[in-house]
Amino acid sequence: MDPRYDTLFYDGQCPLCTREIRTLRRLQRGRLLFADVHEQAQDSETLPNREQLLRRLHLMTWDGEWVSGLQANVRAWSHTRLGFLFRPLLWPIIHPIARAVYERWADRRYERKYACALCAGDGDRLSQS
Repeated sequence: MDPRYDTLFYDGQCPLCTREIRTLRRLQRGRLLFADVHEQAQDSETLPNREQLLRRLHLMTWDGEWVSGLQANVRAWSHTRLGFLFRPLLWPIIHPIARAVYERWADRRYERKYACALCAGDGDRLSQS
């Protein structure tokens, strides 16, 4: 990872996620790299575990700080000219509600896409994905 750039980790097997990433790639003004979770080394000591990366959007800032969930989304969009539209999601009155909505949506997306395979004993699905 280039330390001068923020790096956004996303689920490259999720159609909604890849659509948003395509939009971010097109609109970004530079300084944002994209990393498909499924293409990252499993044994990397610098990355959160694969389930965490797939359950929530993660962004590693240029100085090595990790942000996840709604904050990662807002930070990623700050690399575009539309970033100002996302900043209110971090305001004190709005943030708790927006975070709860994001987390509920992210958990449901993850459960529908991955957890059923885990419950059925198909734990290899995550490692092969």
